[in-house]
Amino acid sequence: MSIKKIMRLPENDKTNGWSRLLAPRTPKPALAKDLQADWVIVGGGLAGLAAARRLAENRPGDSIVVLEADLVGEGAQGRNSGFAIDSPHNVGSSMGELDAARSHVRLARTAIAYLRTQVERYGIECDWSPIGKFHAAVSEEGVRTTLKPTLQVLESLKEPHEWLDGKALHDKLGFKHFRTGIYTPGTVLLNPAGLSRGLADNMPSNVTVYEKTPVLSVQQGDGVTLETPGGKVRAGKMILAVNVFAEQFGFYSGKLMPMAAHASLTRCLTESEQRELGGLPSWGLTPANAFVGITMRRTNDQRILIRQHMTYAPNLRSDDESRRRVRIEHKTLFDERFPNLKNVEMEHTWTGFICLSRNGSPGFGQVAPHVYSAVCQNGVGLTKGTISGMLVADLACGVDNPLIADMQALGQPDALPPRPFLDVGVRARLGWELWRHRAEA
Repeated sequence: MSIKKIMRLPENDKTNGWSRLLAPRTPKPALAKDLQADWVIVGGGLAGLAAARRLAENRPGDSIVVLEADLVGEGAQGRNSGFAIDSPHNVGSSMGELDAARSHVRLARTAIAYLRTQVERYGIECDWSPIGKFHAAVSEEGVRTTLKPTLQVLESLKEPHEWLDGKALHDKLGFKHFRTGIYTPGTVLLNPAGLSRGLADNMPSNVTVYEKTPVLSVQQGDGVTLETPGGKVRAGKMILAVNVFAEQFGFYSGKLMPMAAHASLTRCLTESEQRELGGLPSWGLTPANAFVGITMRRTNDQRILIRQHMTYAPNLRSDDESRRRVRIEHKTLFDERFPNLKNVEMEHTWTGFICLSRNGSPGFGQVAPHVYSAVCQNGVGLTKGTISGMLVADLACGVDNPLIADMQALGQPDALPPRPFLDVGVRARLGWELWRHRAEA
């Protein structure tokens, strides 16, 4: 028997703008007794919730427990930019890369179809908007090194797209910052906190979700035993869906890189401001360079989202001062892009923690005799988190799903340099990327 104490837990700073836009919700109760279950899932994010639902479909007679450390929708799963992206971007055009792109499309579209089914079945209020997205570059170099290779990939895959240069792009967006863009129609834009809440509140009858129930220790032996503040859970098998916190449970040590991504939402634009902006009534845009560029959205309720600035975050914490600085930076970026809307203020600013691996591979599969994992989504949590949760449940149940091979083909996370060399290296690489691709800011 081995017992692992959990030394660091997620922290909810109650700043998530997406959550603040939603109607009040009554959370699921915290665990308040010892219980026995067939399955326990740690983490109530998109991977954990997808795993729970698929387990319930595969094993309708089994008891399934989901333990969420805080509130559903308040963690990383509810703090992203709300892009469920189906088609690849920023990939090369070699045969190996094209095969990987085809696999990406299969996995992502399966995830989106699954989410759409749940949204429609349960009437989940998450502003589900299947309107596609723009992938745009500021500089000629960005067009040459990113957009044109992406165009080649889309053409090779026979994926629908539209190349938009200059005025054609500006007319769609309502502003002129970007030089060129590629529109692809398959992306869905949504409120990620609303999606997470809705999924958790509409689980099958053999799934029980406990919120405000952090795991304090895990004991592995003949099954697993998890200690929480209110009681113990004993289960035959466990699925770990805690992203970067997987290291706390003794898995993927020295392989997961925690990063902080920062976002802001403006207040709602007035009708006159909307007319001043022009363009499409809502849209989403991803930048040619994810580290330097700015992810942007115009939401259905007429707010502008800005997500820019990614930092190395080994302590997995943010504070008021850092958010204050980020808000100022985002307001400056907003004013540069929308000089006619300088009276529009940032209403919400928040930080979400994502997990990257050195080689871009997920932490997927069986990691111990009774333990499976679906972690490290490399910043694409809406689709990759969902599909990894679905497939790890199939894997654990012995279901013959051909998409499991697609997921396994992505590999496993490579080892990172030890700290403090990792800290120095990551910060140096971020600085180099910011300088090298500064034209894409």
